[in-house]
Amino acid sequence: MRRARRHPTPLTVTPASESGARAAPRYRNGARVLNRVALASSVVALGGCDPVLDLQGTFFPAWLLCMIAGVVLTVALRPVFLRLGLEPYLGPLPLVYTSLAVLLTLGTWLVFFRT
Repeated sequence: MRRARRHPTPLTVTPASESGARAAPRYRNGARVLNRVALASSVVALGGCDPVLDLQGTFFPAWLLCMIAGVVLTVALRPVFLRLGLEPYLGPLPLVYTSLAVLLTLGTWLVFFRT
C-alpha cells in the first residue's frame, strides 16, 4: 500500500539542494582570513598567561605540576579500584585511566590556580 504524498506546509523549510537554489557561502574569503589572524594572534597573546612557579630556583609551569599530580593520583587510585573489584567493570582500561588522569589534572588546576 502506497502512502499519500504530503504537500509541504507553510512552516516546512526545504533545503537549498531540493529547491534548486544555490546555498550561500558561509564565509567570504576576507572574513575567513580575518578569523584565522584573530585566532593566531590570540594564541600568541595568551601564551604568556601561564602561571609559573619558582621551586628552589627552577621555574616550572603550573600546568606541568598539575599534570604530574594528576598522573600520581591516578596511579594511587588503581590499587583502590583493584581492591574494591571495580576494574573489571571499567571498560577499556587505557581510555578510562587516561580520562581519569585528565580529570584529576584539571581538578588539581582548579583547586590550586582558580582565579
